[in-house]
Amino acid sequence: MDIANLRAFAAVAHGESFSAAAEQLHLTQPAVSKRIAVLEAELNAPLFDRLGRRIELTEAGRALLRHIPEVEQSLRQAEQAVRDINGEVSGPLRIATSHHIGLHRLPPVLSAFQRLYPSVQLAIEFLDSEQAYERLRVGDIELAVVTLAPGDVSQLQSEVVWTDELSVMVAREHELANRRRVVIAELVEYPAVLPGLDTFTGQIVHGHFDAAGAPLQLRMATNYLETLRMMAVVGLGWTVLPKSMAGPDLRTLRVDDTRLHRTLGLVRHQERSLSRSASAFLTLLRESGEKSPQ
Repeated sequence: MDIANLRAFAAVAHGESFSAAAEQLHLTQPAVSKRIAVLEAELNAPLFDRLGRRIELTEAGRALLRHIPEVEQSLRQAEQAVRDINGEVSGPLRIATSHHIGLHRLPPVLSAFQRLYPSVQLAIEFLDSEQAYERLRVGDIELAVVTLAPGDVSQLQSEVVWTDELSVMVAREHELANRRRVVIAELVEYPAVLPGLDTFTGQIVHGHFDAAGAPLQLRMATNYLETLRMMAVVGLGWTVLPKSMAGPDLRTLRVDDTRLHRTLGLVRHQERSLSRSASAFLTLLRESGEKSPQ
């Protein structure tokens, strides 16, 4: 089976239309249709049911689609094997990172990488850490630099690069702002704006207060730390943010028995061999962790 025909099939299946596949592949719609027809002839089975303007995968089509990620991964590994023989650090490298890490931790790594390896076609996606884990699992990206999950995740392997200390912060006008020490029971009497429970950071924060038997008055939750910071500054509630996000418009509280941190680092699929470009990126990332204050 021709790989171009398989890619056309996958594009039609995922886009649910021949026109969408044609646009994605930069082909004409008849060219896409011809590739599907050739594939169907080779397999002696229809891959799509044409229901007026709508298409659906047949049983044969669904069976074939399950193998497409494996075929694409094998092709990528074959291409990388040839580059490795030549000793060349080049080719595509797809990574994901969270907005916070991309803004505050990665710029020096990315700058050095582009300077040292200009032949690498680096593609960066900004995703929530939890989304990046799922994209790694299905093989869409090679590496992710994100907040690490609080526990082990099957199929994925993680490596700590930075430890990110978390602090309780309030607006300068907050009633607790000028207190030298605060106990948890006092803190939870006030509304909070915190990372959502669907985020790894949120799970760490909420888990700490649950373990202390201190029910939270949660006014609002969001995945975006910069948004949380803004809401705390305008007085909507106390929050928990990385220590690096402190500033003159917020006060950091010392809360008894509250030492919070999260780990940031690299995640990869344990069954996927690293390309030379990914290995080079990982080396620079480790060096950044060694040099950076935790």
